[in-house]
Amino acid sequence: MYYSDDIIEEVRAGNDIVDVISGYVRLKRRGSSWVGLCPFHNEKTPSFNVSRDRQMYYCFGCGQGGNVYTFLMQYENRTFQEAVQTLAERAGVDLPEESYSASERRAADKRTRLLEIQKEAATYYYKKLRRPEGKRAMQYLTERALNQETIRQFGLGYADKHSNDLYRYLTEKGYDDQLLSESGLFFMDEKQGAHDKFWNRVMFPIMDPSGRVIGFGGRVMGDGKPKYLNSPETMIFDKSRNLYGLQIARRSRKKAMIVCEGYMDVISMHQAGFTNAVASLGTALTSGHCSLLKRYAERILLLYDSDDAGVRAALRAIPMLREAGLDSRVVHLEPYKDPDEFIKNRGAEAFQERLDQAENSFLFEIRMLERDYDLQDPRGRSDFLHAAAAHLLTLEDEIERESHLDAVAHQYHVDRDTLHKMVGRLALSGAGKSPARNPGAPRPAKTHRETQSDQAQKLLITWLANDPGLIGQLDGIISADEFTNPFYRTIMELLCGQDSGEPLNPASIIDRFEDSEQQSRAAALFHGSAAPEDEQGRSRALTDMICQIKKDALDQKLSELSMTDLEGLMQLTEARRKLDRLRVNGLNHIVFQS
Repeated sequence: MYYSDDIIEEVRAGNDIVDVISGYVRLKRRGSSWVGLCPFHNEKTPSFNVSRDRQMYYCFGCGQGGNVYTFLMQYENRTFQEAVQTLAERAGVDLPEESYSASERRAADKRTRLLEIQKEAATYYYKKLRRPEGKRAMQYLTERALNQETIRQFGLGYADKHSNDLYRYLTEKGYDDQLLSESGLFFMDEKQGAHDKFWNRVMFPIMDPSGRVIGFGGRVMGDGKPKYLNSPETMIFDKSRNLYGLQIARRSRKKAMIVCEGYMDVISMHQAGFTNAVASLGTALTSGHCSLLKRYAERILLLYDSDDAGVRAALRAIPMLREAGLDSRVVHLEPYKDPDEFIKNRGAEAFQERLDQAENSFLFEIRMLERDYDLQDPRGRSDFLHAAAAHLLTLEDEIERESHLDAVAHQYHVDRDTLHKMVGRLALSGAGKSPARNPGAPRPAKTHRETQSDQAQKLLITWLANDPGLIGQLDGIISADEFTNPFYRTIMELLCGQDSGEPLNPASIIDRFEDSEQQSRAAALFHGSAAPEDEQGRSRALTDMICQIKKDALDQKLSELSMTDLEGLMQLTEARRKLDRLRVNGLNHIVFQS
């Protein structure tokens, strides 16, 4: 839902950032700020700084920063809308209801009712497991070494042997057949009537990232078929965009997410302390799953079964993860088939070692490619190296490709230059060309390499943030249009656009950026180093940075100007004269407040 700037500001004003963060981090007052150990990286000396005056935080250790919304989004992996709703409830602010058309209102009401049905079913199954009829299912779970806390945490339950038990329970609650037929929990037959889709099964509730039940998986008790049965896709359940266990894993705040195959794999890993494990829901990993994972992790550890089917699943997943901008590794559990079996036999410490030893996914692909060739035969070895060279071309980033080329050359004892030439020849012929990138797919984050001009723009913004009185005094001397870095230009526009006489509001400026990396960069600007203490030193430094910014802006304009544009050339010449006068005369009239 869209919330207006006024609502966002009202909610933020009702949630003091020190009070909110104190609920997650132990803070101590230090001067005008509050400090504590950063929750986003391991540290022994506090570098996490929270400012009540500016209503923002910044960590000088890892660079994470933002306002109260950003903190909730980063710490609990919430969306912006979820953060607004949580903080609005905390502050007692009533959020406006969405304006729906009649059809939209009916759809929203149906979604709400379907979610109610799933919740009712989950409660019903949960209670059944703890009654005499659920004794066998409970015994199965305890034999799988699950403790009661884990069973409770995942809301595990039992579907009774009677094939219309849940149906009768929900109709008594007042739900009609039309709605129940759309829930995915029942078979509707005109002759035989309605009966439950799940019966005589251990039940695994499937939840969305917010913890709402949207479907179920069921494991049959005995030898019935199929062994595992999942809810069909419904209005509220899309298998390709949900992952089992994500409602817990998203709060682990670990940089890596473990992706495995089954419910029990996820549950056994969580019980062993690996709370960043998730699984796809009876389907192969999709691009939708990869986009979802991108919100919560930087690296994916693929942990599929060690059989041929598991290898094929990993080989399908790796290119999609790479396309989504995610680094992926492949975990090997041999001689055990799956994580549950490994942990039971070797324990959590040995399992962690296997995670730490996870294989680079590209080298895994090359190693699996090797199986199709006889490397003892000269022709087979030659064909394999050509195939490996073609696969190297699928890596779009040149530095990444060169690094993997070195690794392949070393691993297969081939001269690096020879392999490099082979890749080059294949590139010229068009072989190995990777498919076109989906324009909507996220790209890997790029490292910001700041020029001297960028540094001057950054420093000026930091000075203005620390001494807002300068903003009005520099009016007519320098403008946001002269900032060549788009990010800093935006910040400058926002600084200059704040109402004159009003206190500087860094928290609202941060909100203008949706990307968390940009929010942290913006927060860093408002926690920058102070200016020189003496007045003359400040004036000289301010003059130098402004002159640098204006010079670079003029250079850029000149590079874009047509040599036939005489009027434009004259304007640039006059601007350079003014810049020269500024260099000589300086900014001695400026009054510094801080």
